[in-house]
Amino acid sequence: MKKSINTIHMNKFVFIGGFLLFCVIIARIIFLNLSPKVDGINLKEFAKNRNTTKQILYASRGSIYDKNNEVLAETVDSYTVIAYLDSSRSKNSTKPRHVVDKEETAKKLSPLINMTPERIYELLDQDGLYQVELGPGGRGLTELQKESIEKLKLPGIDFIASSKRYYPNLDFASYILGYVVQDEDGNMTGEMGIESKYNDKLNGINGSLTYQQDINGYRLVNIPEVRIEKEDGYDVYLTIDSNVQLMAERALDSNFEASGATSAIFVVAEAKTGKIIASATKPSFDPNIKDIENYLNPLTSISFEPGSTMKTYTYMATMEKGNYNGQDTYLSGTMDIGEYTIKDWNTYGWGTITYDYGYMQSSNIGIANLMQKYLTGDELKAYLKKLGFGSKTGIELNGETEGDLDFKYEVEIATAGFGQGITTTPIQHIKALTAISNDGYVLNPTIVEKIVDPNTKKVVYQAKEQKGTKVASMSTVNKIKDLMDTVVNNYEGTGSDYHLDGYSIIGKTGTAEVYNPNTGTYYESSYKNYKSFAGMYPKDNPKYIFYIAFQDCPSSYPLSNSVKSLIKDLEAYYNLTNVRENKKSTYDVDNYINKKVDDVKNVLDVNQVGYIIIGDGQKIIKQYPESGIINGKVLLLTNGKYSTNDLYGLSSKEVRKYCSMTGFKCNIQGNGYVSLYNYNKDEKGNIINIDIILDQKYEEIKNN
Repeated sequence: MKKSINTIHMNKFVFIGGFLLFCVIIARIIFLNLSPKVDGINLKEFAKNRNTTKQILYASRGSIYDKNNEVLAETVDSYTVIAYLDSSRSKNSTKPRHVVDKEETAKKLSPLINMTPERIYELLDQDGLYQVELGPGGRGLTELQKESIEKLKLPGIDFIASSKRYYPNLDFASYILGYVVQDEDGNMTGEMGIESKYNDKLNGINGSLTYQQDINGYRLVNIPEVRIEKEDGYDVYLTIDSNVQLMAERALDSNFEASGATSAIFVVAEAKTGKIIASATKPSFDPNIKDIENYLNPLTSISFEPGSTMKTYTYMATMEKGNYNGQDTYLSGTMDIGEYTIKDWNTYGWGTITYDYGYMQSSNIGIANLMQKYLTGDELKAYLKKLGFGSKTGIELNGETEGDLDFKYEVEIATAGFGQGITTTPIQHIKALTAISNDGYVLNPTIVEKIVDPNTKKVVYQAKEQKGTKVASMSTVNKIKDLMDTVVNNYEGTGSDYHLDGYSIIGKTGTAEVYNPNTGTYYESSYKNYKSFAGMYPKDNPKYIFYIAFQDCPSSYPLSNSVKSLIKDLEAYYNLTNVRENKKSTYDVDNYINKKVDDVKNVLDVNQVGYIIIGDGQKIIKQYPESGIINGKVLLLTNGKYSTNDLYGLSSKEVRKYCSMTGFKCNIQGNGYVSLYNYNKDEKGNIINIDIILDQKYEEIKNN
């Protein structure tokens, strides 16, 4: 049987219709591709103007706070004044919307934006400009300044809103905080201090919003947007205590300018944690206006020869080795080491003295003897490194320098022991002091307490409590604290200027020469120096440690007055030890230069202050001490002829000052206070010299 085959027949009309439709579609596609316009619309222009726009969502920069949650740096709204000059802006408006009266506008704006009326008028009187920015005074205005200008209701005056970094306390802790620079787009970059160290965390991460807009710039509806949320910057909380910072700033302010010094730093830390609670510097700067003279942070980035504050650590190294006996004696004055001669600061010394007494008097020869008899250079260097010298402390600030512990030869080893020929930074001294204030455990200094996400309030970083590294025994700690006590609170100590009756301040003084790189030697001028003091308070169970240094300062009084001012403020604010100051045994000496002798005597007599008048003149031409709180006698040099004075009971420091002021040659024997003296005269009755014997038993001398 034959199989059939099915055949599909297409109607020719259907085929022709389908073919024609296909041709029409192809023709339309060709037309759309070739024709510049479709339905009266230029497709190329339409596509070009239908843009994808990406808008940056700027993250807010985090704030910086102190330990008490006080704002130290924040980002605030900022405004720039602009003026519309083109009269076309006022077209079809019932009120003028451009600057009409340029002179009157300039006159009224001048006091509000700190620009002269003449300069403002110059900016306003420009042809062909639609608008102009009134700078520089009209930039970075606060909300209050903006409101003050708005109240004037000046036609054509408007504002561009932005943000800026604001430091409410002006030059307060400026080297710790740093500052920011801002580009044209408003992006902030931290420079110096915390602003630089934590720039990324403070800045956060910008977001974005992507959408379509038409030829007129209007956003197209019903088209999805792409949004990436911004992440605001973290807030940084410092260990700085604004109350203590203010005390330190005030102490420097009241003493720096009159001191003649070129720079100064005063840093305070918690004795048991190493946390920096204040760091004041002179000169300083205002981060709001960036009036910066020096871009290096004196706390961490400037190293200098520290001088005799290092004697503390040389003594500690000897004690830790087990070789120290404070009652052993040596001959002070001078010592030859090879071709070099080392001298005590007074050049002639104090005769044969004990090492304990040598520390109190800051004897260089005492250190040289320790280094020759009991301690090697390698042992000293190793111990100084344990304390943190010669390396970075790791504090949370950029630009920290290591200092230099490069000493090798015998004379270098001796001078390193009393702080010459090596360099250190103030922050290293704070670290080393923790070994004494923290029962022998050295702590790394810190300045950041925590970092917080302001949106979630989550603490993303929290400073950990430090245990520290053991570098000294309690016997060493107690002994060195006793020695530091004699420096300040023994009337003969080199730090007696720091004594404050009723307050147990202890510490060590330092004066270092300054190296002249041009000559390869030290400056000969006595004014080229670094004077410093490393101390703590109170002696028993210290709460605070501090380091103060003045560069090129003729006198130690600006330092001692600053320290005493701070300690009194701390005690008054925190009531640490319930101090009751004995006002009768101390007196705040004024400057009596060029005043009449009788007038000064009356003032001192009324206040029951002991004094010695040198010469028979009627006017004071020199005095000791120059100023500050004392508990001894005041020496007053007059413009008259010198005669003999009663020197009995004067301290070693006072009698040496007496000899210096009069120019008399003094042959001094012993230590302590004047027990015997004799004026030697020639045939005409002129004083040739003075023989003076000192005795350390001051109480017996006074009672006899």
